[in-house]
Amino acid sequence: MNILEAIEKRRSIRAFKPDPIPKEILEKILTNALRSPSYTNSQPWEVIVVTGEKKEELSKELLRMAEKEEPIQPDIPKPSFWPTNIKERIEEHFRRRHKILGIEENDKERKKELRLLNFKFFGAPAVIFLFQDKSLPLWSIFDMGAFAMAIMLSALEFGLYTCPQGSVTDYSPTVKRILGIPEEKRLILGISIGYPDWGAKINEYLSSRVKLEEIVKWIGF
Repeated sequence: MNILEAIEKRRSIRAFKPDPIPKEILEKILTNALRSPSYTNSQPWEVIVVTGEKKEELSKELLRMAEKEEPIQPDIPKPSFWPTNIKERIEEHFRRRHKILGIEENDKERKKELRLLNFKFFGAPAVIFLFQDKSLPLWSIFDMGAFAMAIMLSALEFGLYTCPQGSVTDYSPTVKRILGIPEEKRLILGISIGYPDWGAKINEYLSSRVKLEEIVKWIGF
């Protein structure tokens, strides 16, 4: 698989098989991702890989908090405003996903059930959490994005798929408490990783992409 094929193949999976991932494979994926670029070679990423009982403990507590709709405390504030064109993309994304699952627009209960699956990590056997020190400038978050993408693409080489999850950062203090992470660290992202359950209806969904001409301006060609 070349890099173009990997980028084309990558998709977010929201139903995983429970099959465990050998630690050696996860090590290879993360070692490869270490080649990601970063500003002044700062390499700001700090990684926690969680599986087994500790993952289940974390999932149980996050699910409890989400079900009770406790106030969120992300280290990076959630957007309160989206430009119109981007808001339309987001709304289309949810409409199409709900349609595949047969969820009606006014069915708040099923929508909530779908959202809560985030806190079960969609059944993934392992979760990769990305942290960085809070003292770092926001510019370093760009580096974290490059590192996260390298993880997701490298995983495909081993038949593994991923789902980057911003939702699990909603309760950052809880994640850090259970995983033993100091408060001075900033939780950037959770990445669920595992072998996809292709029989699950939700995995039929593939998000759309805008056309190239909508986002690219050519100068001097």
